This record gives sequence, structure tokens and C-alpha cells, in this order.
Amino acid sequence: MNFLKKLFAPRPAYTKSYYTFTVKCKRCGETITGRVDLDNDLSVEYEAGGDVFHARKVLMGENKCFQRVEVIFKFNSERQVVEKEIIGGEFVG
Repeated sequence: MNFLKKLFAPRPAYTKSYYTFTVKCKRCGETITGRVDLDNDLSVEYEAGGDVFHARKVLMGENKCFQRVEVIFKFNSERQVVEKEIIGGEFVG
């Protein structure tokens, strides 16, 4: 009976963690908001000893400008941004 209680007991809520950022397209000037899912989007850099994670995002705005803005982030083991790079745009704030 204890097994069934554990099986059907409500589970505690799990909150997702995201790193949200805003970029500005160099071609049209549109601001685009993106986010990195810190639980699923990060890849381990094994050459750095496994302490560094990276994420790469390619963003495109909603206007008729189809310029792609590529963003590359590096995170430490505590999931804090250590380094960021952008191609085709600039970071806003």
C-alpha cells in the first residue's frame, strides 16, 4: 500500500532555469530576445576539463530582414556566463 501512495503522490514542482538575452540586428536594427535553457541547451567542453559549458543560438527577427544573428555563450560550472560572442548583431543591455 505504501508503494501505491508513493507512486501516485503529487511530485514537487520543478522550475526551469533560463538565461535570457537581447540582441540588436546590425542590418535592420530590430531587437530580438532569446533564451538559453540551462538544463538542456548546454554542451560540455571536455578539452577544458569538463568545467566549461557552451551554447550556440542562431536568431532571426520577425521583420522582413532575414539576417541571422549568431550568439555563442560560455558558462562555468555554476551556469554563469563567462564569455559571450555575437556575429551579425550587438548585445543590448
